[in-house]
Amino acid sequence: MRGLRVGVIGGGLGGLAAALALRAGGHEVVVFEQAEVFRPVGAGISLWPNGVKVMALLGLVDRLVEVAGRMERMAYADRHGRTLTEVSLDPLYRTVGQRAWPLARADLQDILVEAVGASSIRFGRRCLSVHSDEEGVEATFDDGEVFEADLIVAADGTHSRARTWVAGADVERSYVGYVNFNAIVAPPTERWDPGTWTTWVGDGQRASVMPCGRGRLYAFFDIPMALDRATDPDLGPLDELRRGFGGWSGPVAALLEALSDTSLNRVLIHEVPPMLPWSRGRVALLGDAAHGMAPDLGQGGCQALEDAWVLNHFVTTTDLSVGDALRRYETERAARTAEIVRRARKRSDLTHAVDPAATEAWYRSLEGDSGEAIIAGLVESVVTGPCR
Repeated sequence: MRGLRVGVIGGGLGGLAAALALRAGGHEVVVFEQAEVFRPVGAGISLWPNGVKVMALLGLVDRLVEVAGRMERMAYADRHGRTLTEVSLDPLYRTVGQRAWPLARADLQDILVEAVGASSIRFGRRCLSVHSDEEGVEATFDDGEVFEADLIVAADGTHSRARTWVAGADVERSYVGYVNFNAIVAPPTERWDPGTWTTWVGDGQRASVMPCGRGRLYAFFDIPMALDRATDPDLGPLDELRRGFGGWSGPVAALLEALSDTSLNRVLIHEVPPMLPWSRGRVALLGDAAHGMAPDLGQGGCQALEDAWVLNHFVTTTDLSVGDALRRYETERAARTAEIVRRARKRSDLTHAVDPAATEAWYRSLEGDSGEAIIAGLVESVVTGPCR
């Protein structure tokens, strides 16, 4: 099918990538974003090779490489700064034929917005409901507009309103059990290795830095926290980090000194349980709306990119009906993303000491680890995807 009128709900990574892929497939696409403007955000994102391959298919990999950091190694250290293991990423890159490129989310957003074109994005538009029948689909917005289309792609995140309509019931996201504090910072000293992603672990917590381009670091810190405390409006991010990581190594202390409450983002980590269906009528879920996951595998953004590419493939190459194309898309994507959600939660539980004995055993296993299992896990995330 070609020449469909498509509305994409949500102007995040998945929504913008879907807009680009579908437009390349010969469809007319309008993106609806509830924010009044896109504001720079302090977070970073690691695009692993499966996500980078989709960016290449979209014709955007050169722009990506221009602004991203170059990551050669991963390292784990304990809370005292002692290196436990350091792993070259070269075996991953040689196996899958593509590098990982970590970068600022704001830079990635700029690349995608530039490619989509601001004139194709309608800002300040909050979707209230969707409804589909055999003739078409409608999305109703808070300003009263009813957008009529052949297809609605709901890329509206873990709070998705469209998900409720597709599932026929509320599918609530669930709190994973920890809070992530993050920021983009300049290296606090000249001794930082710009090619290494380093993670310090201890007490069920982690502090981490990765290169994110333009001489900057993406720094993030995890603290397991009960939900009532995590939602306390009086919780000061920097004070909480200083309490949680007081007494940790010199590098972590130096990172904390480079931060301020205004530079920090504070994110309660949630997931959306694997679900079916992903589609109903002419409405399809995409990205976090369908499979929000803990970020512990770094696959959230990559899976949204894969969704976008696969969705366009079936919508553009299927001749029977829009509904048939969406069922094929769901069949192709649901099992893979459910497994990634499961693996991400398993890694999250291990990292954040849901079972303290298992986490302590993991810390011990890291010391002198060859890195083979780490590389194998990263390879699995790539080679089981659609862009091998």
